Amino acid sequence: MSELIARIDRGIKEDIRVSLTEFKGKQYIDIRSYFQVEDGKDRVPTRKGITISVSMYPELKKAIAELEKVLIKKKLIDKEDLTSQR
Repeated sequence: MSELIARIDRGIKEDIRVSLTEFKGKQYIDIRSYFQVEDGKDRVPTRKGITISVSMYPELKKAIAELEKVLIKKKLIDKEDLTSQR
């Protein structure tokens, strides 16, 4: 069982998907790159990505918050870009 949570486009033939998945009765967060195969309509997952247990989510969230602070401090992203709606 897999539930797609978010999709981030990386171009015509690739995207990144964030999903909640279940394996052997346990829940996992999967962040993976998908690509368009030449002869297919659907995108397929690649080995590029990570899968972590849901219990690790608080640590991941803290790490992303720290990354955000560094990116803003180094002026690699604008704080306003984080609050704007797409």
